[in-house]
Amino acid sequence: MTIKALESNIRIDKYLSGILDESRETITKMIEEGYILVNKKSTKPSYKLKETDEVTVNDGFKKEMSLEATKMDIDIVYEDDYLMVINKPSGLVVHPGNGNQSNTLVNGLLYYTKNLSQKEEFRPGIVHRLDKDTSGLMLVAKDDKTHELLSEMFKEKKVHREYIALLDGVFPQEKAIIDAPIGRSREQFDKMEVRKDGKRAVTHLEVIKKYSKNTLVRLVLETGRTHQIRVHLSYIGYPVHNDPVYSKKESTEFGQFLHSAYLKFVHPITHKTLEFQEDLPLTFKDFIDLSLIHISEPTRRS
Repeated sequence: MTIKALESNIRIDKYLSGILDESRETITKMIEEGYILVNKKSTKPSYKLKETDEVTVNDGFKKEMSLEATKMDIDIVYEDDYLMVINKPSGLVVHPGNGNQSNTLVNGLLYYTKNLSQKEEFRPGIVHRLDKDTSGLMLVAKDDKTHELLSEMFKEKKVHREYIALLDGVFPQEKAIIDAPIGRSREQFDKMEVRKDGKRAVTHLEVIKKYSKNTLVRLVLETGRTHQIRVHLSYIGYPVHNDPVYSKKESTEFGQFLHSAYLKFVHPITHKTLEFQEDLPLTFKDFIDLSLIHISEPTRRS
């Protein structure tokens, strides 16, 4: 993989840890062992990048990470010999990464079963991901063949997913299509942003209900960029409520009010059509029921 430096005067280990979603310790080892080059030459972790630099990240590096099986309650919506459909709670990280190698969905899956695909090292079974604080339905593959077929279905847009989100602000239209390219932020490497040189990203939005200061919407992704829904909604001025990263307001521990609510696909092995729907998490639902005022109702005076 080749990366064009977009910033100057920043340490390469810090820069790449944000882009590659790896710890600085891992990046340092990769540099020291020659897996990362600058302008085709070896470098040091302290090297400060120039905007003209070309960084090459070579394959083959083995991280010193062990996957532990961790006992946890997993909400399995569906399971057969080939795949599972999981209802992931808000707050659960999907796979091990920076600073978290044992309390993730992958660790829980390893405790539950030994039958998980091995296509992604350190991410057994994981075909696609949800952000830590995004709840709801996601697919898990139990063997490599199923993993490959599901991955291809995602690429060919044959897996239909719908999300429910609560937005800050009253969205003026009933439907909208957000077509804006997304790339990594130049200022904060752990964030994404709308930028002209980003990858094409399209989100379809439909209003479910409007409240005095919020809007409940249904969202369908035409593309699957990192943080796509959150970036797009923040970009148009209606960020996901309680988003700790893409909203300027303070957030609670629950994180963004974003839920993967509906999943439909043809089983890659049995060829049966499978369809799943999952209710909003209790915290999400209670906030709507107890804290919001529908705009069609008069505001009560105290």
